[in-house]
Amino acid sequence: PSRSTMNPSSVASAAGAAGGSLQRSSLQLYRDCLRLVNHVAPGSSPKAIALRNLVRSEFHKSKDVKDEIQVEQLKNNAIRALSNYMLYESGSKDSKLGTAMNKFNDDVRRDS
Repeated sequence: PSRSTMNPSSVASAAGAAGGSLQRSSLQLYRDCLRLVNHVAPGSSPKAIALRNLVRSEFHKSKDVKDEIQVEQLKNNAIRALSNYMLYESGSKDSKLGTAMNKFNDDVRRDS
C-alpha cells in the first residue's frame, strides 16, 4: 500500500494466512510497520528516526523467539499497536470519531 492508502486491513494482512510461514508473515509485519513510520513521519526527521529505531529494536529483541504461540502473541501485539495508532490518527482528523473516542476514554477513567 502507498502512504496515502495505508489502512487497518492492509496491516492485518501482514499477519499472513494461517498456513503461511512465521518468518514470512513476521517480515510482512515488519515492512508494514516501517511503511506506517514513513506515512506518519516521512523523511529523516527526528520523529521518523526515533520511530524506525523503535520498530527495529522491538523486532530485533524478538528475533530469536521460536515458540509459535509466543511469535503469534508478538505479532498480534504489533498489529494491535498499529491499528490503535491508525484509529488514534483517524480520531484526530474526524471530529465525530474523536468525540466518541474522548467520551469512551472519559467513561473508562471514571469507572477505574
